[in-house]
Amino acid sequence: MAGAGQETRAEPTTADREIVISRVIDAPRELVFEAFTEVRHLSRWWGPEGFTTTTRSFEFREGGEWDFVLHGTDYSEWIRWVRIARPERIALLHGEFRDDPNAFESVIAFAPDGTATRIEMRTVFPTKELRDEAIEKYHAIEGGRQTLGNLAAYVTETLRKGAEG
Repeated sequence: MAGAGQETRAEPTTADREIVISRVIDAPRELVFEAFTEVRHLSRWWGPEGFTTTTRSFEFREGGEWDFVLHGTDYSEWIRWVRIARPERIALLHGEFRDDPNAFESVIAFAPDGTATRIEMRTVFPTKELRDEAIEKYHAIEGGRQTLGNLAAYVTETLRKGAEG
């Protein structure tokens, strides 16, 4: 069951291949977007609780890539930024390595919600089986919620205080 500010839903055409996680973060959209798109911030909060991130290379632009290791179990990860619309939306392809046939597509939307920001991660897997494996074996829903929780804590406790002080 989703907690406050978090929901899981899907459109009928991709419902069996999709995970959607959202959260309201008490910070302006531009600040949340910055935390999601600058490696100096991203590496400090990315991943579920208990994980850390080491970036091997990072280029935030359409067609650019982020190559990193998610420590906790040392998962090699790779992201290609497909489309960037500052500060509203990021579309990306995420896999274990470049040209991974099992890579999944995600769209991250950043919407103003009063003085806060609603962030929504919509992930579509190539198959229902890969989505189910991500949920059952890798705990993707809980991991996604924890990752957005880490982002919220980082933005509100670190970035926002720095911007105000």
